[in-house]
Amino acid sequence: MKGLMCFLVCFLLSESQGFEIPTNGLSEFAEYGDLVELAPGKFQFVPENRRYQRSVSGESGEIMEDVDQVTLYSYKVRSTITSRMANTVIHTKVVNHSPQPQNVVFDVQIPKGAFISNFSMTVDGTTFTSSVKEKTVGRALYSQARAKGKMAGLVRSRALDMENFKTEVNIAPGAKVQFELHYQEVKWRKLGSYEHRLHLQPGRLAKHLEVDVWIIEPQGMRFLHVLDTFDGHFDGVPVVSKGHQKAHVTFKPTVAQQRKCSNCSETAVDGELVVMYDVNREEKVGELQVFNGYFVHFFAPENMDPIPKNILFVIDVSGSMWGIKMKQTVEAMKTILDDLRTEDHFSMVDFNHNVRTWRNDLVPATKTQIADAKNYIHKIQPSGGTNINEALLRAIFILNEANNLGLLDPNAVSLIILVSDGDPTVGELKLSKIQKNVKQNIRENISLFSLGIGFDVDYDFLKRLSNENRGIAQRIYGNQDTSAQLKKFYNQVSTPLLRNVQFNYPQTPVTDVTQNSFHNYFGGSEIVVAGKVDPDKLEQLQSIITATSANAELVLETLAEMDGLEDFLSKDKHADPDFTKKLWAYLTINQLLAERSLAPTAAVKRKITKTILQMSLDHHIVTPLTSMVIENDAGDERMLADSPAQDHSCCSGALYYGNRVAPNSFPPWVNPSPTQMVPMPAVGAPVLETTPPPHVMRVENDPHFIIYLPKSQKNICFNIDSEPGKILNLVSDPELGILVNGQLIGAKKPKNEKLSTYFGKLGFYFQREGMKIEISTETISLSRGSRTSVLSWSDTAHVLNQRVLVSVKKEKTVTIALDKEMSFSVLLHRVWKKHPINVDFLGIYIPPTNKFSPHVHGLIGKFMYEPKIHIFNERPGKNPEKPEANMDVKGQKLIVTRGLQKDYRTDRVFGTDVACWFVHNSGKGFIDGHYKDYFVPQLYSFLKWP
Repeated sequence: MKGLMCFLVCFLLSESQGFEIPTNGLSEFAEYGDLVELAPGKFQFVPENRRYQRSVSGESGEIMEDVDQVTLYSYKVRSTITSRMANTVIHTKVVNHSPQPQNVVFDVQIPKGAFISNFSMTVDGTTFTSSVKEKTVGRALYSQARAKGKMAGLVRSRALDMENFKTEVNIAPGAKVQFELHYQEVKWRKLGSYEHRLHLQPGRLAKHLEVDVWIIEPQGMRFLHVLDTFDGHFDGVPVVSKGHQKAHVTFKPTVAQQRKCSNCSETAVDGELVVMYDVNREEKVGELQVFNGYFVHFFAPENMDPIPKNILFVIDVSGSMWGIKMKQTVEAMKTILDDLRTEDHFSMVDFNHNVRTWRNDLVPATKTQIADAKNYIHKIQPSGGTNINEALLRAIFILNEANNLGLLDPNAVSLIILVSDGDPTVGELKLSKIQKNVKQNIRENISLFSLGIGFDVDYDFLKRLSNENRGIAQRIYGNQDTSAQLKKFYNQVSTPLLRNVQFNYPQTPVTDVTQNSFHNYFGGSEIVVAGKVDPDKLEQLQSIITATSANAELVLETLAEMDGLEDFLSKDKHADPDFTKKLWAYLTINQLLAERSLAPTAAVKRKITKTILQMSLDHHIVTPLTSMVIENDAGDERMLADSPAQDHSCCSGALYYGNRVAPNSFPPWVNPSPTQMVPMPAVGAPVLETTPPPHVMRVENDPHFIIYLPKSQKNICFNIDSEPGKILNLVSDPELGILVNGQLIGAKKPKNEKLSTYFGKLGFYFQREGMKIEISTETISLSRGSRTSVLSWSDTAHVLNQRVLVSVKKEKTVTIALDKEMSFSVLLHRVWKKHPINVDFLGIYIPPTNKFSPHVHGLIGKFMYEPKIHIFNERPGKNPEKPEANMDVKGQKLIVTRGLQKDYRTDRVFGTDVACWFVHNSGKGFIDGHYKDYFVPQLYSFLKWP
């Protein structure tokens, strides 16, 4: 067409790709090798008789040079993110000022794995709307009424993590056209934050350019940043309004601000707008959100020591890796090797037509070994073919042999990371056979991650290989910085914090749960599980998470209210009321697509296909099994947009591919031998309230000691009047290696000229088990050797480490049990934060037991072996309500007063009265020596008795 011109509206990365418009009536778009690369923001067709005109915008009389005689009137992007579920709408309005018809192209890059849910356009008053159909149905409808002069399609892009949606229409002189595209995606946490990327490439100046991002996170936002991705050109243009749970980012440059320079007609809006944020997690390790009949469970624990790694790098050094690929792989490997921890073990396998090993076994990541490994990889010269099968089997053999010989920590995480840029050319060539060989030889405690460099490698094969063996695959893009991509991926898996993470929702009204069992959890990421729940049959939703950390077995429990989010979401017009439903559908469809590729039989594959198709139609989203039919009201003009062949594993951007386990499928260690103090919760029932033993030794308030003497059946009490910061020994048994100390904190200010003190921190040390437990009013810290795990009072959890079971009941108690022999309970007392005097403090309760050694000491420990007492001559005291008496104990004659103290185990607000005989002067005569003799220098110091 003479004088044909094209306007390109292009979002996202500068590496956007063009594609072939189908001319045979079917939407069969170009594969990678056929893609034609276009310069971003340029025209696809440039007429020889280009004319220039100038038009006046509505912005303060600014003059816009309209080079192509097609005006971009408005360019608007609106994103709303509700609990990681992002919905984005892209809207553009174009006017043809040319005296000739023009082709206008709406070319948008969207993130890989995002689901397009709607598209509409209005061409000179005629509206086209979209519907989602099964692929063959969509193509049949399209063939019946093809729209003339209009094309649409969705294709793969060689740009990093992007796909293109493209529509082309021919519009008459003076005509207007509007495009509107909707897509949805889940924000996956990587390296400690979420990133929302909007790639802005309008290709020209826009009279009205507006970008709005609303973020609604019920957990609250820890931070939010807008990155400078435009080399400072738009300093001050993005505006951030941030509250505790909500944020709004706007980007609205004027026409003058859009210009590359003051006299330029080209736009500087050519790149990414990146919003980075994270949510609050200090209060609890998981967030369970329930709304509108669906639930979403976010799990991202922190404050845990890394689990040691056994890691094998399997690196392709065939001839195709020659040049920049190998150079950048070597650069990345040097950095990765430097990042290994001293407790990690590693080795390397490099392969072409032969397979070589740097070491035939795994070695500790010492400085000497790392230096030698870096020197080895630096000398590699790529050549020859590609023997993937033999290389993987060699790596698996090394790990299996090390396990058989007991050379590796059985609690470590074992990883194989394969880096390759091509298909096998030597040895076993059949991909299905390689997949089978790996599956038969690899152990269940090994995860295989595959990194495919460029487009010559069969990425679908790598996905199947990794997904089947507890890992994921990721494409490394040759047109990007290969080294940075390799290092970024390694950083995501470099810090394993948990193994064998399993989510259980034991209540019957919970159905259709997504993958809920995961081999590992890596620091900085997040596991997401979703499902359906019947709100009419439950008031609360219960979840039980089991996992293994570096030093313990964990059971974490959460209860969520059915209507907990209703008030919050109803108050924000931007919040998506369907976010739980959309997120569940997104996870389910993506996981089913991955499972479909691994289906063992044709019948299973057909069943999964049927489910995916029905869900795609129900939720009106374009997937590899559906097409989007775009038609006018009369139905006589149609366009077709097919999804490209699948190019993502489970969920694009997600680090985990798991599996599904049935409800009540708990690991065997979840139900240890029950103790009197801490029964495990009954499966399927609410968390049990344990009945406390009636007689215990306890310390409460400022601090009041109550010592129960079983033989005498008497309670003897005394106070310790000391000062903040002092550490008192409560139990010290060096023979058994058991210690309990308490550190005092002070009130905010004195009352009646006396500053009250309380226990603000308690330390428990079980020397034989190597276990230290520090309990404060904020956190519960568990340490074994150099490894530490931290829980919050906002959690309900059980941690099992050898003989020590630690149970946390949300905002109430921590109970520590040592087998069936002894137990300790710590109560949390919260006060009004604005109280002028009082502070949060801890109470401790210890049942009497004869399991301590005869040498046990401490302000409480000494009384585990009961002294003989005689109380007599009871008489009225100075206060008629508090009688006095004489007490003989250990050769001492004391005057004691009858009074009442409090036990807060059953009534946490008012407490229960406990009658006791009070010993004055900080227990003098009842305790051995002076109370200052019980001071210790550190929280884990044993008492040195004179």
